[in-house]
Amino acid sequence: METTSHAVLAEGLTKRYGTTHALDDFDLTVPRGTVQGLLGPNGAGKTTAVRILSTLLRPDGGRALVAGHDVTGDPRRVRRHIGLVGQYAAVDEKVTGRHNLILFGRLFHLDKRGAARRADELLERFGLVEAADRSVKQYSGGMRRRLDLAASMILAPDVLFLDEPTTGLDPRGRNEVWEAVRSLLAGGTAVLLTTQYLDEADKLADRIAVLDRGRKIADDTPDRLKRELGGDRIEIVARDAVDLARVAAVVARVAESGTEPVLDPEDRRVTAPVGDRVAALTHAARACQDEGITIEDIGVRRPTLDEVFLGLTGHRAHEPEQAGNESAKEAVRR
Repeated sequence: METTSHAVLAEGLTKRYGTTHALDDFDLTVPRGTVQGLLGPNGAGKTTAVRILSTLLRPDGGRALVAGHDVTGDPRRVRRHIGLVGQYAAVDEKVTGRHNLILFGRLFHLDKRGAARRADELLERFGLVEAADRSVKQYSGGMRRRLDLAASMILAPDVLFLDEPTTGLDPRGRNEVWEAVRSLLAGGTAVLLTTQYLDEADKLADRIAVLDRGRKIADDTPDRLKRELGGDRIEIVARDAVDLARVAAVVARVAESGTEPVLDPEDRRVTAPVGDRVAALTHAARACQDEGITIEDIGVRRPTLDEVFLGLTGHRAHEPEQAGNESAKEAVRR
């Protein structure tokens, strides 16, 4: 495996629980200084992949290098180069944010002065200076997660694993965590992010690997994944239902060759795929104006990641996990 430009390299990783494959022939490449998303429903294999790559679980097959070191052959060295943030904050609520970070620094063998200095740096980086000397039980959910992220960065890891880091947070808390994650990339840290939130993957990830029932079924940039589903679509909403046929005729003129507009009479909406989004929007708007068609809305949009996931797997990302994957989960607990 080539190691110079990649923070994570995995080939053929497999993990079985009885006859169930929690992870099946999984490959992954994560360049340094990028965010790689792992997207999938509960039981898809995301957490299993993170547990293997962070040396918490041994694979049954395959090989992986993290920060240039083998996860099974040299797990101690791997651990010196990684940080891990699980689904729930691991900070002590009874002490202050500053005390938490100093404690983590001491656990990582920094001396008292070094631990205090690193705590101050991280409090500044994650926007927690004003709350530094308050007990963590007074923190909001987003602040706790930011403190958790800060604790994982004590030794400035080459690779940071984030396993569904915004689970249970409100929109403000999620945005706070997203901003903190973005701040990590400037230092060259690679981030492996598992999530069920499609908007989270869309906003943060440079690339997204889609997992379903233990197998990777796609791996590309968010924009390319959306384009593969059909690219841009023009949408026009007519004010009056009687104009729907005329709107459809306008849309047909700007639609990609060989495609037919789709009509939704209930919403008075007409949609169709287009090639040049700007030209299609301009021509359609002008045609409606010239023909005296009154419209309520007009726009061009790309498919959402939710639509991409549905197109790839046949089900949505938030559907309940399959019985076989539930068994695998129970096996992890045992």
